[in-house]
Amino acid sequence: MTKAGELLRAEISARGPLRFSRFMEIALYHPQCGYYRRDEKIFGREGDFYTAAQMQPVFGRLLSRACEQLRAPAQADGRVLVADWGAGQSDLRESFGGFDYRAVDIGRDEAPERFAGIVIANELFDALPVDVAVREEGDWRERLVSFADGRFVWENGDELAPRWRDYASNATAEARLSGDPVSIELPVALQACVERIDRRIARGWIVAFDYGYTRRELIRFPQGSLMAYRRHCAFEDVLEAPAERDLTAHVPFDELRALAKSAGWEEVRFETMGQFLLRAGEGDQFANALEAKQEGVSQRLRLQLAALLFDLGETFRALTWRKA
Repeated sequence: MTKAGELLRAEISARGPLRFSRFMEIALYHPQCGYYRRDEKIFGREGDFYTAAQMQPVFGRLLSRACEQLRAPAQADGRVLVADWGAGQSDLRESFGGFDYRAVDIGRDEAPERFAGIVIANELFDALPVDVAVREEGDWRERLVSFADGRFVWENGDELAPRWRDYASNATAEARLSGDPVSIELPVALQACVERIDRRIARGWIVAFDYGYTRRELIRFPQGSLMAYRRHCAFEDVLEAPAERDLTAHVPFDELRALAKSAGWEEVRFETMGQFLLRAGEGDQFANALEAKQEGVSQRLRLQLAALLFDLGETFRALTWRKA
């Protein structure tokens, strides 16, 4: 059993079954043994999955150009501060040489205190801990994690609290998800994440890229969207081998947009990532993004651009907010 598994088993033994958000918090973020705290490479070909940030340098060049177009407030030295929130390996740093680039990541780098500039959140929200609920015979109950026969297992808990019962009921009703059982993730950490960003950025822009669904699109996930990833393979059993696999859930975009509006962020665009990147590169017909001195490199960059526009670009959404 993994070290994180041992910690989780001990906690279940002492306190009883856990909410999945607690399971996910330890599995991903525990300071000593969490998945995102490991020295092992988790991004790219040698890791477990790709993000757009690994499509370098094309993604970084296009995103840098898009940030230039935003005309964000500059600092005294004339540079715009860009906080890469959830920066991971800081793949974007090289493309932001003309900015005051700050990598922000859990347990490593803190966001600047109250600044004007730009926040980039690339696949930040899909990695936040979530709880899980199930509807059976018309009743919504929490799904908890227990331990039995040498492995972690699901068990149903109490009825949902009113706030989350309403969330689950409204979301599945709008998606016309009928017939039981139905499962849904509850974004219990989403509001706190939006508030953390809001406390740091006084004015400027927030640009986020992520995969998820609107309420009407939730019909694609009658059993929820939780998945585990290891070596570029997806696994439905999210309880196996905690901290050895990435855990992720699709982002409920309607909830995220509502929270951002409550925080005072003015939504400018909600679009596909491909549309966002097309607009960033159309001014020079992608000449800057594809600049290369060798033909072999040029071919690789063209492949990156195609993947960003037509593969990841159609799967991921881009959200742009302005904070005045």
